Amino acid sequence: MLRRSAFRLPRHPASVGVARLRVREHLAVWGHSGPADAFDTVVLLVSELATNAIRHGPLREREFEVAVTVLADGSCFIEVSDESTADPEPRPTRTPDDETGRGLHLVDALSEAWGVWHRGRYGKTVWALVRS
Repeated sequence: MLRRSAFRLPRHPASVGVARLRVREHLAVWGHSGPADAFDTVVLLVSELATNAIRHGPLREREFEVAVTVLADGSCFIEVSDESTADPEPRPTRTPDDETGRGLHLVDALSEAWGVWHRGRYGKTVWALVRS
């Protein structure tokens, strides 16, 4: 059985915490049966992708969308959509203490797969699959 939750949030730094909370709540209510580390990975990747949408989205954009789907095997499919048409690209980190530039590296390291769907003039959706 598939379970999906999608919601829109304002493009504001406080929305990252709200996205984490809502995803954590949805997974708990759905009785997500995957390992705890997979659960935490989903929440972390939602946080990273939401942060990217806020930091790198177009200034005129007021909202972004987060969607999480729990698949029949317990894996989670994460989607974060914004109005930017620019492809996200991992940035090189300069030092181990860098506080920015690590988001897509984490997504790449912790997800089974990730990518981008282009939505033409409506922007893009960055997605990631986390296996349980």
